[in-house]
Amino acid sequence: MSELFKDLPDFVETEIGESLAARTDTLASFRELGPPDLCHVVKSYGTKTAQRDVGSYHYCSGVEASSSASLAAYLNSLQHSLEDSSAWFGKGSGWRVRTGTYCCFNAFSRVDVRVDVKIPGGVEAYVVDLRGDRHEATTDIWAETYLSALLRAIRYADDASYRLAGYRKLDPITSVEAEMRFLNAAEALFFKGWQLGSDPEVQVATVVSNHLTAGLMKYFADSFRLERAANLFEKMHAREPDVAALLAQSYIGMNEEIKAVRVMHTALEQNPQSYPVLLAQCDFLLAKGKPEWARQVAQRAVDSAPSEFLTWAKLTEAYIELGAFEQALLTLNSCPMFTYNERDLHRMPTPAKTHLPVKKFIADSNILDDDAGASNEADVALLRLPAPGLRGTFARAYALLTLLVSKIGWDELLKSRSAVFVMEEEYRAHKTSASVDASALVSTRAHSNGSAGDDGDDDDDASTRAMRSPRPPLDGDGSGDAPPDTPIPTIRISSESTRGAPNATTGTGKEDVRVEPPVLEKPETAQASENGAAAQIKKEQEEGKKAAAGSAFENKRLCERWLDNLFLVLYEDLRVYTIWRAEISHFRTQHMSYRKTGTEWEILGELALRLHHKEEAKDAFQRCLDAKFSAKALLRLLESYATDGDLQRTLNAAIKLTTYHHRWYMDSSYPSAIAHNLYKLGLVHGHAKIQYTLLSMNLPAGIYEIMQGYMKYARTFGVEGSEF
Repeated sequence: MSELFKDLPDFVETEIGESLAARTDTLASFRELGPPDLCHVVKSYGTKTAQRDVGSYHYCSGVEASSSASLAAYLNSLQHSLEDSSAWFGKGSGWRVRTGTYCCFNAFSRVDVRVDVKIPGGVEAYVVDLRGDRHEATTDIWAETYLSALLRAIRYADDASYRLAGYRKLDPITSVEAEMRFLNAAEALFFKGWQLGSDPEVQVATVVSNHLTAGLMKYFADSFRLERAANLFEKMHAREPDVAALLAQSYIGMNEEIKAVRVMHTALEQNPQSYPVLLAQCDFLLAKGKPEWARQVAQRAVDSAPSEFLTWAKLTEAYIELGAFEQALLTLNSCPMFTYNERDLHRMPTPAKTHLPVKKFIADSNILDDDAGASNEADVALLRLPAPGLRGTFARAYALLTLLVSKIGWDELLKSRSAVFVMEEEYRAHKTSASVDASALVSTRAHSNGSAGDDGDDDDDASTRAMRSPRPPLDGDGSGDAPPDTPIPTIRISSESTRGAPNATTGTGKEDVRVEPPVLEKPETAQASENGAAAQIKKEQEEGKKAAAGSAFENKRLCERWLDNLFLVLYEDLRVYTIWRAEISHFRTQHMSYRKTGTEWEILGELALRLHHKEEAKDAFQRCLDAKFSAKALLRLLESYATDGDLQRTLNAAIKLTTYHHRWYMDSSYPSAIAHNLYKLGLVHGHAKIQYTLLSMNLPAGIYEIMQGYMKYARTFGVEGSEF
């Protein structure tokens, strides 16, 4: 008999309790919803006199954390997961779970709630704060912990950045009563939701934009049951007018658009500067094909919240739909960008042993084939593409940039870019011309000072003399006849300008300007006159071009460095995509087979999807699956097939993905991307047809059973389509 669990992940510790100490040390680094729950157990072998203890742990989510009793029940259930004793004489001397500790992070109060269980024995619940001190677990703490655990299970159900080995996921809500408890807890803590943080695109979490409201919308929207969310938001709307944005989104999801418009209209009458409501209205207008109206609303949202990324992004989207691509670029350049914070995860010491068993029915199904080593290899140029590494606001901005290039193409995008942003060549030319003009001005001033006349002392302050007020008339001064408010004298630059100004050369005051008579010159020949005129015209044209270039330079803006980097990222994507399509075209022309490894096809599929080439992406993902098993490719194809209404292909992809999830202990049926796409298919075909199709596929008993989890949830909660 082994000390390991037979069907659960298990990480054996080098020293008993080191995982708990590591979690305590990292509590202060958790910023948002926190890490997955940690389940730590101590297993014992032998009698009391010769007892051997082993500490192990695994991660989990979906366990009800409403009280110490529910967490203790989970720890007790682990006793049945130990491998059966192989001894001939009873099981008394086999491995058993002696103690266990369940840790669940409270994201509202930023504390860790822990339950210690001794088997057999008592249960002790306590709270560990960020400093590692113990406190008593109160009723309010338990309510916050319960909701925190549910939101982690819902929000991070399909989050790729929240995945780690040995993470067991269970269904967070399995009955109507459990859903009612969830809604009641959300209602009680609704106005504390901002404490949980928000999506990376939101700078400051608010009552409307936070993980609580996002979790509520995800949970009910994925199963097309937004009426339950609308009921909650109606209650909250009476206390907070901005909740009208969430209420309107719920009504739109329920196809109650008239109600949604009325709610948004009333909310904006009360508060015209409510940017969440303005964004909801903008989404509605864009969906209805009214980009000009959406642009006006998005502009108001930007005026209301200029420091939020979402308002600028929505205005950019409206400009793209309008076809105002230069304005879209300028707006995108104005987006405020925020630093992306990674998900809250553990930093555990290296375990002494890692145990990740495969359930027997999954191994017997032969659905998951072993990945071949050659299929996991890929070209370095594909592996080093920078776009997959973008996160948060940068990923959203890049999505807008790819949408823009899909509308107008790379060449037109570059033209629009050079029309609104200062290019490097322009900047250098402007800098050079500015330095030349400055040096010419300095030399002109030096020449003027050097040839001013004999009275050098009198002309030292000539540059400031014209700014002084006239001196009062003195006896014997030739300027005595001038009125005391004599205007500032002007310098004439030609003999024609002296006409009509008889006093221009009179007077002996130092402030008078002497104009010399024109110097008689020999008349030029006709040819010389023509050459001089042509040179003068050419000079004027060059000066005009310089003036136009200067004004164009002044009207342009500097491109932000992050947007400049995104252009480089986009160039790399387009370069690789163009080479790929050219190679395929060439091989087809030569009637030759085009070969890539499975990993390369997967990367190319993601590349085509980023650049909005859906058919090419679908083809690449299908070729990837021909070469190897890929959960990412299956998920992309599942979404595509469900959108197209392809029943058989959707079910084939869902079966393989569900088997893959259960192999890695993701036993949760809902919420998940698989359930969402199956329910989307049910809106068209009905759940009865899906059920009969699954039955006709003659699946292995274990695989058929796990597929029934989606149908069971739909029947229990009345998902649309479950009745036909």
